[in-house]
Amino acid sequence: MMPARVRQRPRRGSERLWAIRGRCFAPTLILGYGSRLRGDDAAGARVATTVARWRLPHVHARALHQLTPDLAEPLAQVSLAIFVDARLGGGGVHLRPLCPTQSPDLCDIHTSDPALLLALAQLLYGRAPRAWLITLPAQQFVLGTPLSPLTRRALPVAYRRIRRLLAASYGVQ
Repeated sequence: MMPARVRQRPRRGSERLWAIRGRCFAPTLILGYGSRLRGDDAAGARVATTVARWRLPHVHARALHQLTPDLAEPLAQVSLAIFVDARLGGGGVHLRPLCPTQSPDLCDIHTSDPALLLALAQLLYGRAPRAWLITLPAQQFVLGTPLSPLTRRALPVAYRRIRRLLAASYGVQ
């Protein structure tokens, strides 16, 4: 549900703030990643695509094939980042906080992991957002296959986790 009154406020520091019903919010970046062509690996991208359809004014969701170093800049501009990926095995949807890698290995310029991206944002732009990693259980990564029943059942749980994180951070549903 879209709030009645939304307007963009001037920049404060490096964060763009939004006023929603008289309250200020710094933006959130949700990065769902994985190959859409390889079965359950598409779970992260599927979650990000769905969250983007919620059209929350303070949330920007991106579906990506993989994480790359150029994401450090947008990460430095938000107060909350949520990474979403598939994880081989069962056990339900996992949620864990992330911190920047303490000694980043910046040699691989083609792919990155979430903690490395946070470290890169801190190193290059002087700040990294609070961050969480949500992983969905996955069992099938074969080219051209659909999501498995295990991963499909985990999608609503991932959406609820994201809503709870947003509500806890911003008091918005």
